[in-house]
Amino acid sequence: MRVSKKYNACLYARLSRDDGDMAESDSITSQKALIQEFVTKHPEITIVSEKVDDGYSGASFERPAFQEMMQEIRTGVVNCVLVKDLSRFGRNYIEAGNYIEKVFPFLQVRFIAINDDYDSLENRHSDSLIVPFKNLINDAYCKDISVKVRTQLEVKRKQGQFIGAFTVYGYMKDPENHNHLVPDTYASEVVRAIFRWTLHGMSQSKITDKLNSEGILSPLEYKLSRGIDIQTGFCRKEKALWTPMAVKRILENETYAGVLVQGKSSTPNHKVKKSFRKDASEWIRVEGTHEPVVDPKTFWDVQNLLGRDVRTSPGKEAVYPFSGYLYCADCGQSLVRRVASKGNRKYVYYICSTNKAGKGCSGHSVSDKDLTDTVLSSIRYRGIAVLEMTEMMERVSKLPVAQRNVLNYELQIKKLKDQIERNQMYKMKLFESLQEGVLNKQEFARFKAKYDSRIQEDEAAILLVEKEREIALRGNFRNQEWMETFQKYKDLKALDRRAIVELIDRIYISEQKCVEIHFRYADEYEAVENYLRGIRMEESTDGEKKQKKTG
Repeated sequence: MRVSKKYNACLYARLSRDDGDMAESDSITSQKALIQEFVTKHPEITIVSEKVDDGYSGASFERPAFQEMMQEIRTGVVNCVLVKDLSRFGRNYIEAGNYIEKVFPFLQVRFIAINDDYDSLENRHSDSLIVPFKNLINDAYCKDISVKVRTQLEVKRKQGQFIGAFTVYGYMKDPENHNHLVPDTYASEVVRAIFRWTLHGMSQSKITDKLNSEGILSPLEYKLSRGIDIQTGFCRKEKALWTPMAVKRILENETYAGVLVQGKSSTPNHKVKKSFRKDASEWIRVEGTHEPVVDPKTFWDVQNLLGRDVRTSPGKEAVYPFSGYLYCADCGQSLVRRVASKGNRKYVYYICSTNKAGKGCSGHSVSDKDLTDTVLSSIRYRGIAVLEMTEMMERVSKLPVAQRNVLNYELQIKKLKDQIERNQMYKMKLFESLQEGVLNKQEFARFKAKYDSRIQEDEAAILLVEKEREIALRGNFRNQEWMETFQKYKDLKALDRRAIVELIDRIYISEQKCVEIHFRYADEYEAVENYLRGIRMEESTDGEKKQKKTG
């Protein structure tokens, strides 16, 4: 074939491990050598440009070097494209065909795939079938590799192996195993401080100010200082500073409690690179994969705080002890803090926010002093009660399992499950009665609600009995962290924010100034209380039997 036209060519090479391109023959060096050897035999072709996409999948044409080549084609710098074979050009059947059959001919660009013996200048009729077929094979191959890679990554996630490109602030990849996280000595201390300050009442804005004023590098700046090449579109200043959102992300990240949560996002398939957020139920969560930076209890104490209104007053660094914990017993809305002056003295009290806004409810309030005294004494009492529970549990732990009333719990659970099954059967009969006209819609809804309520009550009761059964089987509470937490506050002298955060869920104030404290771990407390009550009743019955025998 005689060719009189001169061609300014772009040598294009691509390599991606995601596509399974691991053979030595597919290396960038090998591709270049093959193309250059080809050009020596074609004097009409001169290589004026070299473009390499190293580490980019062939499933997408949104590759930087490929786009640079297209720009050179549009500006007239290049009018010929040389690739080793069609798979190096791309593995997307539709897009590859579109470039080869439409875009390049329209732009008068000669396209050569050497190993596939394809040259658009020759325009052989057989190519109209062979080229699309090879593109289809490449596309199918890419899809197969994508499925295999996704499956392999899924297995690694479920095994608790870290597969991310970058670790969260506070951790680094284990030098001996890059799929394992180890705490970063410096950054992990900053994370601990953030959790500690939060528990002591500092808001996220105040923590942000403190970190920036002390010159502590933000997560982005710290990564850059360690030589980690990271690109982001969020930084708008010369130096990235800490922000309340960055602090919030740290406080919400379960990684710091030793739990690896991965697979939060994905892409529809190997051709579409735009990711979407997966439902939380689909995330892969594995506990105990690495050393926690903060203990799990501290982490969950902070989660308990994050949903509350903990804004600070102007000029104040920490929130008030009761911020986010006080609620009106009548309307359920939060109480707000107010200060009244009388002479040279100031009085602090709390009032219903609904009433203050003029939207109803009553104007009942409670003084800060009365509330503090009540809560303080209640915490002490709870601590003493838990201590007594612990002492009795230690005595019960020495009893044989047979004497811990385990069989009785099995019978209770069976009875409750029978009741649930019976009520579900009654619900089914309600549908039949509705269809047959025995019940109208209002009667059906009323009876159904009644049976639903009974089923929910029995299911809640089963959970409680199962906890009691677990207690009976274990018979030892020295490892119960929540009990240790209450016990350490039994001699509390002054109420502070940390005690409220660790022990209390909500505090309700009624119009009669009645203070109703909802402690945390209420279910666990009730389960132990019920179990010990059963033991006492068992001992009392045994005592009566012995008295009758001796009498």
